[in-house]
Parts: sequence; structure tokens; C-alpha cells
Amino acid sequence: MRRSTSSGQGLPFATPQRPSEKPPPSGGGGVTIPGPTTVVILRQSIRAGRPAGVATVLGNETGWLVWCLAAAFGLSALLVVSELAFDVMRIVGAIVLVWFGARMLWQARRGAEGVPSGDLTAPAPAGPSLWSCYRSGLLTNLANPKAGVFALSFLPQFVPEGAPALPTLLLLAVASALIDLAWYLGIVRLVGAAEGFFKRPAVRRRLEYVSGTLLIGLAVRLALTSKP
Repeated sequence: MRRSTSSGQGLPFATPQRPSEKPPPSGGGGVTIPGPTTVVILRQSIRAGRPAGVATVLGNETGWLVWCLAAAFGLSALLVVSELAFDVMRIVGAIVLVWFGARMLWQARRGAEGVPSGDLTAPAPAGPSLWSCYRSGLLTNLANPKAGVFALSFLPQFVPEGAPALPTLLLLAVASALIDLAWYLGIVRLVGAAEGFFKRPAVRRRLEYVSGTLLIGLAVRLALTSKP
């Protein structure tokens, strides 16, 4: 099904389906089940502080804008019409999430071995660089093919009749990224407010275990999902 524009060009789109990972554009609701992006942002914010969380959020929004650009130029249509393309992205995405989750579990185990039981004064391990945090946010978003399908199926619905398709889609992409940015920066700020609690070694280790397990579980769910 194609939606026509004044320029005569069509915008392919699928039945609207919003992935659970991104908050609604209206900002009126949250995410009841944490997706990979939420897990990674929380983990980096807890592990390395607010700057790391902000860098992760910026990486995530860069990935979302890449998906939006792909949708605007019709590249994301491959994920809708091609079972093979969606399956390849789905498996690659699952592998990326398993890799991230396994690293978190390994780091939690290594931290548990290096800190005596009950030691609450042990210094926090060296945090990742801001570039590493940015890259983790970027890869986590790009590893989710549902984000590409959503960009293709959701954004074209808001292009007014007679409006130039490409500029309008790009404007909508930026607007949705700014809404996302505000949402996730709010999460980073909340984590920062409880920084003292999250600095405890035992708390950090448990959160690493939980984050790693969640990411691996989300990877399995992604690997088993079918094309929308």
C-alpha cells in the first residue's frame, strides 16, 4: 500500500505498530517493560554517572535518526517487504544484545571476585569512556529492526496531504528524537539523584547481573520474533 504525495512519489508504509522500546510521541506514557535502550541507558548512568548516561542517550537518538532517514529514503521498506532482510537484521541485533549482556555478566562476576564480601568502601571500577557510551547507545538502537519498521509505518501517517514528503518526514524525525531525548534525559536525571545508593559495590554488581540478564532475555525475544 502506498500513500501518494503532491510530488507524485509514494511513501511505503505498513500497518501501524509501535515497538515497546520507544515512548509514545505524545509523551503521555512510559515503557512498562524495559527495552534494550532503557536497560543500556540505566546501566551506563549507574555505572559511570550522568555524563555517560547523556552520551548513551545521544547515541540512541543518533540511531533513531538513522532509521528515520532510512525510512524517508525508502530503505526501511526492505524490512517490511523482505522476510530475509528482516530476519538478517533480527539475528544480527540479537547477537549484539547477547554480546552486551554477556559482557555485563562477566564484569559483574569479575567485580564480585575482586571485592571482599561486605566491603562497602571499595572504589568504583573505572567507567567507560563517553565515546564507548555513545557507541553502545547507537548500536543498541541500530540492532533493533523493529525501530526501522516503526519509523516506516508511523511517521508517514503525519505527512499532511500536499506537503513535501521528504522535508516533512525529516522534520518529524527530529521532533520525535527531541521528545525521546527529553524522556531518556529524565531517566538519567533520576538515576543521578540516587547516585549515592548506586555507588555501593553490592548494588552495582546486582544491577550488572540484572542488566545483563535482561539484555540476553530481550535478545532471545528479538531472535524469536516474527516480521510485523
